[in-house]
Amino acid sequence: MALFGIILALIVNLFIGNSVFDTILSILGVIVFSGLTAYDTQNIKNTLYSDGDLIKKEILGALNLYLDFVNLFLDLIKLLGKRRDD
Repeated sequence: MALFGIILALIVNLFIGNSVFDTILSILGVIVFSGLTAYDTQNIKNTLYSDGDLIKKEILGALNLYLDFVNLFLDLIKLLGKRRDD
């Protein structure tokens, strides 16, 4: 639910264009995607102990972790990157 809230807030911020709100959304994004990374890691670990089609589950788990890391990295870049107003 927090992820959907961040997405909705990002869409609203497109129209408002507030830099402070953008910074707050980046901080929230880092927190949410850190939590999602931990959750997906535990989910992959628990999946490996269950029976079934492990190859499909491993690929989907790796894709989830990849998306978490990419979004976490993008939020960190937005948070820590300098903006040049030339």
